Amino acid sequence: MKGAFIMKSAVRYYSRSGNTRLVAEAIAKGTGTQAVSVDAADAEVREPVDVLFIGGALYAYGIDTNLKEYIRSLKKENVAKAVVFSTSWVSKHALDLIREELKKQGIRVSEETLYFRGKPNEKQQAEAEKFAKKFL
Repeated sequence: MKGAFIMKSAVRYYSRSGNTRLVAEAIAKGTGTQAVSVDAADAEVREPVDVLFIGGALYAYGIDTNLKEYIRSLKKENVAKAVVFSTSWVSKHALDLIREELKKQGIRVSEETLYFRGKPNEKQQAEAEKFAKKFL
């Protein structure tokens, strides 16, 4: 009998209003892990993961400095692939900005993204959980 391969994932986010945190927590539920804010003491991805879910929103037409610095601290050997999510109210532009920063680090980024405009409702949170399971 063959052993099952279990994908290892991590969920990181930056949220000022709590909207992105809600999506991160739903993704974490779907992957069986915990969502961790990038400014938390335990945010570093110390061991390799197959999938890093990473999200944030737009603040003054850019991504927050905390998120940008966190992405720049990532080691590409610890992230096989990143999946980006956002809850920006204004536009989906945060997805592109996060993706660009990840690519600068040499990290492969999934073309599939997850976006909700503003605070996700319960149905959207369930969608986020289901979305995350596709990558396992």
